[in-house]
Amino acid sequence: MARRRAIKSRTQAELQLRSLILELNDDIRARIDRKRIEDLTAACAGLTGTDGTSLALASLARRWQYLDAEVRDNDTHIDKLVKQTAPDLLKRPGIGPVCAAQLLATAGDNPDRLASEAAFAALCGVSPVAHSSGKTQRHRLNRGGDRAANSALWTIANNRLTHDPPTRAYAARRTATGASRKEILRLLKRYIARQVFPEIRRALSPPEPLCNIP
Repeated sequence: MARRRAIKSRTQAELQLRSLILELNDDIRARIDRKRIEDLTAACAGLTGTDGTSLALASLARRWQYLDAEVRDNDTHIDKLVKQTAPDLLKRPGIGPVCAAQLLATAGDNPDRLASEAAFAALCGVSPVAHSSGKTQRHRLNRGGDRAANSALWTIANNRLTHDPPTRAYAARRTATGASRKEILRLLKRYIARQVFPEIRRALSPPEPLCNIP
C-alpha cells in the first residue's frame, strides 16, 4: 500500500513538472527539458533562481526525487521480505517481488479463502465465469475478487507471454484455435493461481509444533 501510494504521488509530481515546463519560454525550456525524468528532475532541482517558476520547478523536482527514493526503498524491503517468506515464488517465471508480495498479502488477509486452489482463484478474481451463447461454450474474465491480486496475476501472465518460451508456445497454439488474447490471459491467470497456491499456503501456514518426546 505504501509503495502504491508513493508511485501515485510520484506520477502526479512528474505530470505537474512537465505541465509547468510547457509554459516556459523556449530558451529556458531548451535549457532544462529532458526526456528521461531522472535527468529532468536533476536539472530542475539545480535551479537557483528566486522567481516563482524556478522555485516551483525545483520544489516539484525534489518532491519527485524524494518519492522515487521512497519507492526504491520500499522495493528493497519488499524483496527482502518475500525472500524470507516465500523464496520459491521468485523462482517461477514472470514473478517478481512486488507481484509475489501482493499475492501473499491478499492471501494473508483472507486465510479463510485458502481452503482450496479454486477458492484462492475466486479470491483473486480469476475463476472462470460462464459466458455461453447457444451451442457456443465460452467463459469470460471475472470482474470480481481482489483487484490488486488480479492485477498481479495479469502482470505475471503478460511477463510470461513476453519472456517465457513455453508460455509463448502455448499462446500460439491457443491463437491458432481461435482464442483471443483476453481468453488466453484468462486461462493463464487461472493456471498461475493454481500453480502458486501450494507455495503461498505453505509460506503462510504456521509451523508445526514440535513433539516433546520423553
